[in-house]
Amino acid sequence: MPVTPAYRAETLSVLNLVAHVTDRSMFGGVGLYREGLFFAVMANDRLYFKVDSSNRGDFEAEGMGPFMPFDNPDQVMQYYEVPAFVLDNPDELAVWMDKAVRVAELKKAKSPTPKRRRPPRAGR
Repeated sequence: MPVTPAYRAETLSVLNLVAHVTDRSMFGGVGLYREGLFFAVMANDRLYFKVDSSNRGDFEAEGMGPFMPFDNPDQVMQYYEVPAFVLDNPDELAVWMDKAVRVAELKKAKSPTPKRRRPPRAGR
């Protein structure tokens, strides 16, 4: 899943034309964040946006497939490759990026919040 420094820099530059995006190396690839939400992955010099039923059809209509770590079809993740024409058009990129961020927001909202542990009562 390596990402070359040139691809990483170029892709971040394009994304940052639309919105402030930060990156973090992870498992040989790169995780991308907007407003603290993990919405995209870079792997093998390809960009993948987070999907659910609200935006997966956009990617499939363009013939794009899911991210599969280690090219294993049994490990399909909910990220689909971004078509090249999207990266070439900032207006289009903004729409696709906003949808991916919205998916990340919804996932975060559905995630259970960890329960705080109560300290033990005195005398127990």
